[in-house]
Amino acid sequence: MILSVSGVVLLGVVVFVFFRKDGLKASHACICALFGFYLSSTAIGPSIEAGGASLAHLLGGLKF
Repeated sequence: MILSVSGVVLLGVVVFVFFRKDGLKASHACICALFGFYLSSTAIGPSIEAGGASLAHLLGGLKF
């Protein structure tokens, strides 16, 4: 659950930065959100979630 919330917040920040700096239109952001919502309910949704969790685990294990 924590990974989902932090992932949503991170992606929300990225969309906000694109919206403010790179000219992402609000309609484009809505289309991306709808696409993600519908994509998560398909058969590939669990694979995307597992890939995101794996990437988060990899990044969490990096030592600087």
